[in-house]
This record gives sequence, structure tokens and C-alpha cells, in this order.
Amino acid sequence: MKIKKLVLGALVLVSVFALAACGSSSNENLQEKVVKKGKLVVAISPDYAPFEFKALVNGKDTIVGADVELAKAIAEELGVKLELSSMSFDNVLSSLQTGKADMAISGLSATKERKNAYDFSDPYYETENAILVKSSNLDKFASIDSLANQKVAVQKGTIEEGLAKDQLKDSKIVSLTAMGEAINELKSGQVQAVDLEKPVAEGYLSQNSDIALAGFALKTSDGDAKAVAIPKGSGKMVKTVNKVIKKLAKDDKYKQYISDAAKLTANEIED
Repeated sequence: MKIKKLVLGALVLVSVFALAACGSSSNENLQEKVVKKGKLVVAISPDYAPFEFKALVNGKDTIVGADVELAKAIAEELGVKLELSSMSFDNVLSSLQTGKADMAISGLSATKERKNAYDFSDPYYETENAILVKSSNLDKFASIDSLANQKVAVQKGTIEEGLAKDQLKDSKIVSLTAMGEAINELKSGQVQAVDLEKPVAEGYLSQNSDIALAGFALKTSDGDAKAVAIPKGSGKMVKTVNKVIKKLAKDDKYKQYISDAAKLTANEIED
């Protein structure tokens, strides 16, 4: 019986590694497959302005933002059309495993855990953290310690969720699906603060006079920088994406994308 169990266990392990190897191998030609079908499908969660959000463009509800412009640049480099696949943030990465998307560009950070399951491009944006509170409570919440025993909202699955849990151990962290939901909870008094990225915070500040930027923020590290996620084993595609990111960085293009998207958020421009 023991021998049978050992043999069965060995077969299971062999199967697991074989499947992993097949999955990695099947992604080696991802770039060729994308070029052949003439379309790049990018997973995105459009509720994180100015990175990705919805706005009226020529009267149509359109997904826009800095990450969208990055996706367009990658599609252009590949010589294919861009298709944005909109979904909740906690499904963005899993869409790569199921084959529903070719890559994910949605304010993602390349954590050690994520790198075990996905390939990541070079960083294209360094994370800046921010804390939002109600304007009337700006003096009350003036330090991390002041948030002890208070409810702090974060978006589920984001780096900010991890930062908040690590650095706000005396606070009650409320993880929500969408950032807009977190802002509404703050405005209604259901939570006392929201932890998010600074460019995202600035977008909401421009539209809501009853919320304010706290005078402190959480600490970030180099590993929190934004990067493009690609199925594991997609070496050639990773190189192509890195080429685009390097080109954009040289001309400070991504920073311009952020600036343009922030203006669109604030002024609700219709092109």
C-alpha cells in the first residue's frame, strides 16, 4: 500500500511539472500568435484614474488613461489592433492563466509572489502612496498613529492593500472591489481614510472638495513599481514590451500620459 502511494504521489508530481512546462512552452510563441491574429487583448480594470478609467469621448463611454496609452504603444509596436478586456481588478491576472487576455496592464506591481506565476516587464512607473481623509477631519488624522482603531479602505488585490495591512496594523483595513466604492465610503463616513496611489488620489481630489490629502503616506519600495504582466514563459513578448517601455521612458512619455489623463479626469473633457 505504501509503495502504491509513493508511486501515485510521484506520478502526480510529474503531471504537475509536465503541465507547468507545457504551459510555459505554449507561451513561447505568444508574440507570433498575437501578430498572426492581428489583435492584442489586454486585461484592464477601468476604475483607477488616471491609470485606467471610463470617460465620455465623442459621447461614448470609453476606457482611457495612462495604461491605455501604454497598451496602444505596445499594440502599435506589434503592428496589431488593441482590444481592451474590462474586468474587476482581482480577475486581471487570472485572465492570463485562462487565456482570456494576452497581457495585463492595470496598475500592477511585480511582487515576488506574482513573479512565480507570471512574467513581468521592466517597471514603467514608480509607485507613490497617499492617504485621503474627509476635509473636516484633516487635523484629526495627521499621522499614521492617528488612524489606530479607525477603518481604512483599500482596493482589493492592490499593492496598497498589502502596504496598509503591513503598516497600519492598529487600523481596521476594509478591502473593497472598486476604488470608487472606497471613496464613497469615505465621503459617507463608513471609513475614516482611503489608502491609494497619489496620482489616483489627485484625480479624486480634483472632483471632490469634501476630501483632502493627508500630510503623511505609507512607505513604498522598488518592488512596488508598476509593470506589465504577461503569461509565464513569454520571453520574446517581454523583450518587445521592454523595448516600448524604454522608448517611452527616454521621452518621458508615460509621465505625459499621466498628466493628460489627470486633466481628462478633472475637466471631464469630451474630445
